[in-house]
Amino acid sequence: QVQLVESGGGLVQAGGSLRLSCVASGFTFSNFVMGWFRQAPGKEREFVAGVSWSAGIINYADSVKGRFTISRDNAKNTVYLQMNSLKPEDTAVYYCAAGLRMDAYVYWGQGTQVTVSS
Repeated sequence: QVQLVESGGGLVQAGGSLRLSCVASGFTFSNFVMGWFRQAPGKEREFVAGVSWSAGIINYADSVKGRFTISRDNAKNTVYLQMNSLKPEDTAVYYCAAGLRMDAYVYWGQGTQVTVSS
């Protein structure tokens, strides 16, 4: 069955860095767009970053541009999110997602908590 398993979350001070990983299984990873989303307490889930099949197209939310970097390794069925210069407002549960298009994600992970202290 399809699985997306995130890891790498944790507690970090403002200005620090974290690297999230998401390992996929149960589908042909290289055929899917991969993305990261996040949901803060009391807020709706929001798009963070997305990467196309061959990483030729990459999109970021304005709030993370210049600080976060999404990448993928199709040989390892893994997508990464490098997060630098973290801010308290980045605190959220971060979800990995897979889809056939950048605007249509169909598979979701369970999420990993990121907490940034001020």
